[in-house]
Amino acid sequence: MKYYSTSGSLQPYTLSEAVLNGLPDDSGLFMPEKIPVLPPEFFSNLHNLSFSETAFEIAYSFLKEDVSEEVIHTIIKNAVNFPAPVVTLDEQTKILELFHGPTLAFKDFGARFMGQLMAHLVRNHNQRLTILVATSGDTGGAVANGFYRTEGIEVIILYPSGKVSPLQEKQLTTLGENITALEIQGTFDDCQKLVKTAFHDIDLLAKYHLSSANSINISRLIPQSFYYVEAYKQVQDKNLPVVFSIPSGNFGNLTAGILAKKMGLPVSRFIASVNANDVFTNYLNSGEYLPRTSVQTLSNAMDVGAPSNFARLLSIYINNITEMRKDIISYSFNDEETTMAMKEVYSKFKYIMDPHGAVAYLGWKKYQETNKECLGIILETAHPSKFIETVEEVLQIELQIPVELSSLSEKKKSATLLPTEYNSFKEFLLNR
Repeated sequence: MKYYSTSGSLQPYTLSEAVLNGLPDDSGLFMPEKIPVLPPEFFSNLHNLSFSETAFEIAYSFLKEDVSEEVIHTIIKNAVNFPAPVVTLDEQTKILELFHGPTLAFKDFGARFMGQLMAHLVRNHNQRLTILVATSGDTGGAVANGFYRTEGIEVIILYPSGKVSPLQEKQLTTLGENITALEIQGTFDDCQKLVKTAFHDIDLLAKYHLSSANSINISRLIPQSFYYVEAYKQVQDKNLPVVFSIPSGNFGNLTAGILAKKMGLPVSRFIASVNANDVFTNYLNSGEYLPRTSVQTLSNAMDVGAPSNFARLLSIYINNITEMRKDIISYSFNDEETTMAMKEVYSKFKYIMDPHGAVAYLGWKKYQETNKECLGIILETAHPSKFIETVEEVLQIELQIPVELSSLSEKKKSATLLPTEYNSFKEFLLNR
């Protein structure tokens, strides 16, 4: 399958070019030339398939022209080896738990798949692949874990100083070996801008073979579509229209859901639930896209003022906002509303939500006000203990920390502090 740039270039790219380069030369994002449509029988037969079997079928539909069936099986076996269970709050409200992977965040799905696929694609390369990744929280830890000690690949992670939780920071700054952490004195948008600029710097490209591991890399989005299908499989009563409420920041998760729908998954609507960084909500309401500097919130992984995957959404809907509105609705909520939602869910259901899941819960409840006859699936994207300070303070409880996180307390942070100026970042890379 060939891939194209969302910036409008007619040049076709191979899978290897799209995945290993991360970004095309024209500053767009890679998209597959066609989204494969799976037969209706696949979706009606989901109850007979395991999670890994459905993941294989989806991955095979995208990769079959470029990667052997045997290799795809191996990738899925090594990447999709933990569950994505749906739990019930009430008859019409479900939660898709995406925090059962090694770093307790949904990004484990994409990072582990991408690590396996990239390792296969670079196996015969002479030059080491250097992955630059900006993170607003969970991406860094998931990518660090997914690529740790992967032969022929090194990872450089940029994260905003003081704007990720202490446990998130430990996950991406304590591994060492082929993982390097850069603590940037700015916002996530500053980190993302540094990464994007580096991809078009001829001096850096002369020294490095650069790639990305954010959701700007197409190989992150394909595996994120897996769990939408897995969630639908677990819905017992499929007579009600199914709606997904997604905590949204850089919009990779939402874009992956749209891919699943375009592949044939019978989803009624997607709710893009955002925090105070409401650029996309305003776009759907007004038709004007006005990116701006992000503001810090309790749901820090969604603190994005210029979401990269907006370009992919425009490409999928051919710049037709009317068509986009048929599939997507968006609501914005502040920190006070977020904490109230966390308290409500704990009080009513004894379920502990992290701030991001709480924003998605608010989105679903808002949608439900005018759409009574539907079933909502809320994406809980991270284990609440990753935001232990916030969760314990809001709910006035003591959280049990999973061993995956408690073991980090003994480890020493190793990160290089850098300003937001591009030249400082470039100088660091050139002098390594």
